[in-house]
Amino acid sequence: MTIRQLSETLINQIAAGEVIERPASAAKELIENALDAGATRIEIATAGGGKTLLRVTDNGCGMAPGELELAIRRHCTSKLDTDLLDIRTLGFRGEALPSIGSVARLSLLSRTAEASEGAEISVTGGKVEPVRPAAANRGTVVEVRDLFFATPARLKFMKSEKAEASAISDVVRRMAIAFPHVRFVLSGSDRTTLEFPATGTDRLARIAQVLGRDFRDNAIEIDAEREGVRLTGFAGLPTFNRGNSLHQFAFVNGRPVQDKLLWSALRAAYAETIPHGRYPVAVLSIEIDPALVDVNVHPAKSDVRFRDPGLVRGLVIGAIREALGREGDRAATTGASGLMRAFRPEAQHPAAPWTPAASPYRPFEPAASMPRRAAQAGFAEFATPSARSEPVFAAQQPVPDDAPPQHHPLGAARAQLHENYIVAQTQDGLVIVDQHAAHERLVFEAMRNALHSRAVPAQALLIPEIVDLPEDDCDRLVAHAEEFATLGLGIERFGPGAIAVRETPAMLGEMDATGLIRQLADELAEWDTANGLKAKLEYLAATMACHGSVRSGRRMRPEEMNALLRQMEATPGSGQCNHGRPTYIELKLSDIERLFGRS
Repeated sequence: MTIRQLSETLINQIAAGEVIERPASAAKELIENALDAGATRIEIATAGGGKTLLRVTDNGCGMAPGELELAIRRHCTSKLDTDLLDIRTLGFRGEALPSIGSVARLSLLSRTAEASEGAEISVTGGKVEPVRPAAANRGTVVEVRDLFFATPARLKFMKSEKAEASAISDVVRRMAIAFPHVRFVLSGSDRTTLEFPATGTDRLARIAQVLGRDFRDNAIEIDAEREGVRLTGFAGLPTFNRGNSLHQFAFVNGRPVQDKLLWSALRAAYAETIPHGRYPVAVLSIEIDPALVDVNVHPAKSDVRFRDPGLVRGLVIGAIREALGREGDRAATTGASGLMRAFRPEAQHPAAPWTPAASPYRPFEPAASMPRRAAQAGFAEFATPSARSEPVFAAQQPVPDDAPPQHHPLGAARAQLHENYIVAQTQDGLVIVDQHAAHERLVFEAMRNALHSRAVPAQALLIPEIVDLPEDDCDRLVAHAEEFATLGLGIERFGPGAIAVRETPAMLGEMDATGLIRQLADELAEWDTANGLKAKLEYLAATMACHGSVRSGRRMRPEEMNALLRQMEATPGSGQCNHGRPTYIELKLSDIERLFGRS
């Protein structure tokens, strides 16, 4: 077999298969180029989901006519000198434009601030046309038409126009969050115009533009630093969660990334606060020395590799948990919105057929003409024995300061409904508390604090269990033996390729020690941390807390209800139970007045 040199066109087409996977990949590369050029306004226009047309216009520094010829050559870039360990720009490989030009009809129109006129160059399926003068504003316009027309096989694997357009929208949203000082406009024949005005240094305002106004009201600011790695951003309250992970954004040195290490850390941070199948909403930004992170792992630069992944993972988990604990008993404001919708008459029976009797414009019917049975039934609905009506409690539990109880965040208990819900009056509204869910969280936090403050009792095995593992796994497990001992797991080396388990946590009872050891070995190999055992103990503590807390259906005295409210205010994370459900809903006085048409 003869070795031969591939043609430049074929080389570019191969590179296009790695760098330009779909129209959204091309949009990402072109937007990154515009940002690196110092643009403050970027407009993206599409047609056919980006397959027919993709145009990116910016007001950046522009390119001189001589630079246009270099821009469409492979490995030509203005963003990198000689040090691959010091990358401070979004794009640096010099592959995007020649790759796009080899599989599409590409044109570049650009003008610098000093030039009196602009210049334009075109590439069609790898064939380059000469540079020609052209009228242009300052900045650059990159137009891509008929993407993949030169490689028809790739077109067969494209998704629908709607799906491709949605992928481009996602790229623009991520870039908009990362660069709040830049104005982004996305338009086209296949979409309504999507615009993100610049917000300057107010990053939360830009995030609210992308994720919605509710995120601003339910976000916790994060700012932490450890060993030169800084984490900033916003994390949503546990009760403000979603059914998928599309509302999670991560950035490393301003670069949007899809990194499994960061997603794993995010899941671990919310482990006991969000129910299974739900996902937190978060925007995380990591600033790190470029020499400590490899952004050249993948041609699309969406994956990164940290030199110390354990440090980054621990920083993310610790910072988010500290922020959640700092917020204490705060719960999502969306609970009040749901309560407001439930109070509206149309929300009670949305599918009920229309009848004259149900019309709000029906003739007035005096109360005397109502059937007596119906009137009695309506009264009984509000006078059931399960509804307590104790207007003012004579003996309330003393509070730590001189302020009236209703001046506390969760107010003063006024009633207990259906032996499960506590109604409390606050300074500017009311709060409805699920007594079982709230006390469950309090018991769990107390058990977890006890779990972490002293060594977990261990039970010795009559016959040690021997687990065969590769030597590397054995070395990693033995290195963490002291940490495991504090959690009640006693292990030691048993030959070159085996671990002997001599003690297990007493509170776990009979357990699969072999399965646990293999799980811990896998975690250590991937993350250099072993949280599986601690997670099992905390899960058991949560289960015990659920069965040991105040049950639904128990009548509580006024002092007990107030004591529960004060304890919730002092306990981190009491805004949701161990299963991720909210423990209380707050309704402001303005919301109540709106229900009655008073405002």
